[in-house]
Amino acid sequence: MSWFSSLSLRARTLIVGSTVSVVLIVVGAAVPIPYVALGPGVTYNTLSDVDGTAVISFAGTVPDSVKQSDGTGHLNMTTVSVYDKLPLFEALGMWVSGQYALVPRAEVYPPDKTVEQVNQQNTKDFSDSQSAAEIAALRYLKYPNVVYVGTIAASSPSFKVLQPQDQITAIDGTAVTDFTSLQTALKNTLPGQVATVTVLRADKSVDAKVTLMANPSAGKQGFLGIGAVERPKAPFTISISLSNIGGPSAGLMFTLGILDKLTPGGLTAGRYIAGTGTMEVEDDKGTVGAIGGILLKMIAAKAAGASVFLVPADNCAEALTRIPAGLELAKVATLGDAVTALKTLAAGGTPPSC
Repeated sequence: MSWFSSLSLRARTLIVGSTVSVVLIVVGAAVPIPYVALGPGVTYNTLSDVDGTAVISFAGTVPDSVKQSDGTGHLNMTTVSVYDKLPLFEALGMWVSGQYALVPRAEVYPPDKTVEQVNQQNTKDFSDSQSAAEIAALRYLKYPNVVYVGTIAASSPSFKVLQPQDQITAIDGTAVTDFTSLQTALKNTLPGQVATVTVLRADKSVDAKVTLMANPSAGKQGFLGIGAVERPKAPFTISISLSNIGGPSAGLMFTLGILDKLTPGGLTAGRYIAGTGTMEVEDDKGTVGAIGGILLKMIAAKAAGASVFLVPADNCAEALTRIPAGLELAKVATLGDAVTALKTLAAGGTPPSC
């Protein structure tokens, strides 16, 4: 390094400064930072097709009097895109654009979970949102309830005897149509008694023998040891076909898509409407739940061509902080609110806003 020490102070300062600058540039351009960028994602019309397959389709007996065939208008679900392993300069560039948000990576990918585990959970949440949409839509249309087998613990006498998604139709010959009739059928049974549980499995009636268990906290009667689920059933099945999407926030738009297709003339009057929100089915209200990334989803909707955006009531405060020009907001707390908003728009009115 004798050559370096022989240089003037100015020259040495210039070399050191240049070297540090080069290192910082390399680091800033190549080394990922512990943040991810969230941006506007893809948006899909639930009334249309994706890659030649209808997003929402039906099989079975769908009454011609209610099935819509024209599929006009838009009811678009919206998403948020996640950009991971970004170098500093790229992340800053995205943030400065105003179209992206930077959040700590741990908020999206917790340190105690792998990326694969997070993606699997997101996929499950998306699948659950499809099931919730079907239940909410059929419940809104007043289809009758039936009782299904839900969760079955490994310690339950029903384990490997009954199956999740079995529809319980009778117990020892007593018809089961809802929770009340299920409780009535079990009322006079005893723990240890072998009950014949008739279920509808893959469209076939099956008689299963279950030795009832005791549940001291709920009385002396026998119990199946299942998590029973009550939900409506129609004489047709509903299929929702979308892949490579995660999270629960499409529930509302899937529900509205189903209702549109089962409503003469549809619900949109040809308008381009987008929105977001979870669909809660634990109560009979059809509550629309809040979601994350509302501002980014509004940007995506407007860019795609939407003129109206359905906003979960609990997201309104955030949505009002940055409304894309020309995008009308409609505040929805329940599925009923959302349907009313669509009908108001179709009639040329203005639904309640945030």
